[in-house]
Amino acid sequence: MLQSIRRRIARHLVNYRGWHTNKKIVVIESDDWGSIRMPSQQVYEAFLKKGVPVDQSPYCRYDSLAGEEDLEALFETLLKFKDRNGNSPVITANTIVANPDFEQIRSSGFTEYAYEPFTETLKRYPGRKKSFRLWQQGMEAGIFRPQFHGREHLNVPLWLHNLQYANSFYREAFESQFWGLDLNGEETEHRSIQAAFDAARKEELKGHESVISDGVRLFREIFGFLPDSFIAPNYIWDPSLHEVLRQTGVKYIQGMKYQKLPIYRSNRRKMVRHYAGERSQSGQAFLIRNSVFEPSLKAANYDVVGSCLKDIANAFFWKKPAVITSHRINYIGYLKEENRSENLKKIQELIRKIQNLWPEAEFLSSDQLGEQLYGQSA
Repeated sequence: MLQSIRRRIARHLVNYRGWHTNKKIVVIESDDWGSIRMPSQQVYEAFLKKGVPVDQSPYCRYDSLAGEEDLEALFETLLKFKDRNGNSPVITANTIVANPDFEQIRSSGFTEYAYEPFTETLKRYPGRKKSFRLWQQGMEAGIFRPQFHGREHLNVPLWLHNLQYANSFYREAFESQFWGLDLNGEETEHRSIQAAFDAARKEELKGHESVISDGVRLFREIFGFLPDSFIAPNYIWDPSLHEVLRQTGVKYIQGMKYQKLPIYRSNRRKMVRHYAGERSQSGQAFLIRNSVFEPSLKAANYDVVGSCLKDIANAFFWKKPAVITSHRINYIGYLKEENRSENLKKIQELIRKIQNLWPEAEFLSSDQLGEQLYGQSA
């Protein structure tokens, strides 16, 4: 009961302030597209036999590069629905544009980092050779809109440091060509290996600026356009990065209600609260997630559809767009097919109920939402 009350209060707190609209707008923001995770079921089983509790992490159990079957099933589901403007629900696919080049890193003695575009990674994975063509088809159909999530979903200096220890789990994962163990005790100096823009020292921020500039350059080479919005891995980034993001053309900052600050600023993780339509010092507008659809991250008996509908209802009550967080993991069946098939049933149920409850609801991508609030006062 107490948890339910806290959740209701939290819904109001995230929505009461900032930009508002009379429109019923629904946006689905989905992180991690393009990034590697668990390479195969065989690797997963091998790590279990070694005593590494990968079964305790949903990301290790379910998440991997999206395969052709994953994309086809997701797109087929989205195209079943149209809003009153004739638009289907659209996945804002927040994309990691590069993955480690394991062979080059090994040849350097684990001292120098090298990467490959995620489109090259896809060519080496079974069932992924035609995946990028499906990305393009989804973009052409208006149901899959890539935006910038980072160059890697990886804290490169921290990872290279951990790779110096030959007997570490990180070195074992490296030999299987992955890094995202997501285990208890994974943090070093209170940092996660996955938080690309966390920093133990302020001097690291210059490297972050370089990574962002290079990542946006690669994004443009891959997709043929610049991203309008950005979401930081693990929601951790320094406010000083807003300027380099502005210089690369990023106009909107996606995020949860709190921005987590790099650990160098304090011995304890500090957070900054944001609201919809708030501006950064460099002029970007914040887009705030206020609804959650993450069935792969919830217990099997959790009413993920009902909870998300309550989030959406609260957003509309406060005249806010419903911005749903829903990571890639929820749509991947390469490791466990039932993860994809069951979750696609749930998102169909969610979309159907949204349209029944709010027939006027409109489906937009994050950059389209940004266009509606950009230039308006919060």
